[in-house]
Amino acid sequence: MSAEVEFAPSGFAAGESPARPGGNIAAAALRFGSLIAFAAILLIFSLTAPYFLSIGNIGNVLGQSAISGVLAIGLTVVLIAGGSNVVTGGIDLSLAANMGLSAAVYASLTQLGYGDATAIAASILTGALIGTVNAIAAVYAGIVPLLATLAVMNIVAGLELVLTGNTVLPASTPFLSALSASDLFGIPVLAYVLLGFTAIATAIVQYTPIGLRLYAVGEFPDAARAAGLPLRRLLAGAFVASGLSGGIAGILSVSYLSGSTTGSGEMLLPVVVTALLGAVFSRRLVPTITGTLLSALLVGFLTNGFQLLNISSTLVSGVQGVLILIVVSATTLLRRQEA
Repeated sequence: MSAEVEFAPSGFAAGESPARPGGNIAAAALRFGSLIAFAAILLIFSLTAPYFLSIGNIGNVLGQSAISGVLAIGLTVVLIAGGSNVVTGGIDLSLAANMGLSAAVYASLTQLGYGDATAIAASILTGALIGTVNAIAAVYAGIVPLLATLAVMNIVAGLELVLTGNTVLPASTPFLSALSASDLFGIPVLAYVLLGFTAIATAIVQYTPIGLRLYAVGEFPDAARAAGLPLRRLLAGAFVASGLSGGIAGILSVSYLSGSTTGSGEMLLPVVVTALLGAVFSRRLVPTITGTLLSALLVGFLTNGFQLLNISSTLVSGVQGVLILIVVSATTLLRRQEA
């Protein structure tokens, strides 16, 4: 796997050449500019849309972002371990289909009379199995991840259609009811699930030796190989972790939609965009878990604000496109300055 995103000079690395002031200023401008833009969006909507910054509305945004956020965090792990080149590096196009099949498995089992424990285990195992297939195809068979996960995506989507008969499978259990409920403040339980999942993923990826090794494998594969790191095992683990995220998102989807529905593939592009945009909230302009959460919330608040102002939410796609262009352009400029 090739590393395309370059790390900014770090303070603890001995023997590095001094950072270029221009590059640091540009990186700082991009980093703080994204946060300022986020804050400006919140300010504008809070002034124009009633109750935009109310606790209940913020909770709703968090709850509505839970499914896409969990999927985007799973994809971020693959981006970190595989490198940011979406063609030859880390990418998992099967995530949305994974969520759809996992949701179908959950709904099918509950309709057959199985309990929540069995359905939860089956959904998570389904997601992990899909991640394992991706790992075998991309890591051990040597197929380009873009093509490997694209093929798996189509297989999984076909399995979902076979399992559901291309129909909606309703599901209602005590666990799903609890998951779709709200607390005394009107905040959905899904919001807490997203925050908890993010906290766990952040602790593992950002603050453990495993996370550091994932970054090393993704950005400096030659150095990681020379250091004796198990590149294949770490990258395969990233695909399995992504698959697990798809399984968990499937459970959340069943709870949010009260069943399994078709059309999960429509979430793929927004999830990929969210994971890629997360880099703009990173200090080093690389994928991070917290950056992905902020990116998911940015999209969520944009959609919510447009809805409160009765503006077509389709404009969000245009805003996302502009943000991607800004990120790619700024990153390219930084690379040229540091070259």
